Amino acid sequence: MNLNNNDSGAQGAPHSCATRIDPQNGVADISTDAAKWTFIQNLAKSPLSWRRRHVVLAGAIVAVLIAAGATIPTWAVAMRDSGSVPRTTLDLPLPTLSPEDAALSAALDHANSDPLTDDSAWQVVKVKSGQTLADIFQQQGLNATDLARLLDEPGNASCLRSIHPGDEFAFLNNDDGSLRAIRFDRDDRTRVIASFRTNGIKQIELDRNVERRTQVARGVIDSSLFGAGEEAGLSDAMVLKLANAFGYDIDFAQDLRQGDSFTVIYDDVYREGERLRDGDIIAATFVNKGKRYSAFRFTNSAGETSYYSAEGRPLKKSFLRTPLDFTRITSFFSVARMHPILGTMRAHKGVDYAAPQGTPIRAAGDGKIAFRGWQPGYGNVVIVQHNAHNTTLYGHMSRFGNAQVGQHVGQGQTIGYVGMTGLATGPHLHYEFRIDGQHRNPLTVTTLPPEPLPGAELARFRSQTQSMLARLNKLEATQLASAK
Repeated sequence: MNLNNNDSGAQGAPHSCATRIDPQNGVADISTDAAKWTFIQNLAKSPLSWRRRHVVLAGAIVAVLIAAGATIPTWAVAMRDSGSVPRTTLDLPLPTLSPEDAALSAALDHANSDPLTDDSAWQVVKVKSGQTLADIFQQQGLNATDLARLLDEPGNASCLRSIHPGDEFAFLNNDDGSLRAIRFDRDDRTRVIASFRTNGIKQIELDRNVERRTQVARGVIDSSLFGAGEEAGLSDAMVLKLANAFGYDIDFAQDLRQGDSFTVIYDDVYREGERLRDGDIIAATFVNKGKRYSAFRFTNSAGETSYYSAEGRPLKKSFLRTPLDFTRITSFFSVARMHPILGTMRAHKGVDYAAPQGTPIRAAGDGKIAFRGWQPGYGNVVIVQHNAHNTTLYGHMSRFGNAQVGQHVGQGQTIGYVGMTGLATGPHLHYEFRIDGQHRNPLTVTTLPPEPLPGAELARFRSQTQSMLARLNKLEATQLASAK
């Protein structure tokens, strides 16, 4: 149904407004050509049926909101725990700790609760050269009885009787000055805190994180081995380990040449992130006078650790090249030499090594003391019987070592000290090598090379050293390429 309203009351501003209700959905359709009317004015001028429909719609929305407000609190209350709901408590068995875990748990509980772990309360003492723990106890004014009690505790005696310069001991005293606790490192990985009580000593052991970090160094000899080592970043102690590894093949006092080179894989020991000490040489090569030597650290099935060549032969020979650290050779092996004191020509059946008075003299090989005493011309002399065929003689000693006649000595063990007893013009060692009683030149005498590792051990050695050998070869090739 169409309704037409003509309003003629507004002269000069004719406008028309037509409202139509859609017969299908009953929705009012409003149209106007009056641009000045606003939406609110249109709404006010709309028929009553249009506004009633909006009121009904608004009422429906309000009803929905009221229903939601009534439902949500009920749901929230239902989700809350009700005090009236019965509860059941079950006793569940805890897993049993292993003895190791139980001990660790107890130690950690003690460490976290005991004021003994307060570092600021401890007095730290560093061991000086020549000091014993008894000296330190006396210096701190502590009771020797407490030291005896500490040494009686399991595991303490061996480490506390052989302390070294630089080791640290920390003390915690009671108000009266008596010892309350002592802290020390039993080994690299174990820290011990021993607290003194009236009923005895209570010790806890704390594990410390220790790791080995692998390093690489390469050096070229310019003036000295130590100088080249320092240039490569090696400590003097590590340079000595390098020299000892190759000491059976290279005489570093005589054989070293300018241009010789070395490549070393070694490790440093770190504890809890801080460098603790030098580690060991793992593998190394040394080029001396154009000849390449190799050394690999290996522990055999018997638990013995030593160095082997790339072929699996022990580097340790039956005899040392030289039995002391000397400054120079003053007389070589000769069938005819003018004697410096007697003034006559006579054979010189050994080698004379000049060295400062008191320099230690080492046994050239394993054996037993066959003679220890005075002989004309030789002065104080020691003779070592190595096997059924070989003996070595050491003359002009200032004094003897501790080994007596008949006692076994190991290779490198000190058997005496350089002097100038007998017919000698200055401090030196007269060294002889005899095979079946016949004198041989100590500088040229050779023995059969040691046998390589047996089959299974050799296979294990090769599997362990293959990667290190490849790494050494790569390092050397890189160095040669960069030098070109």
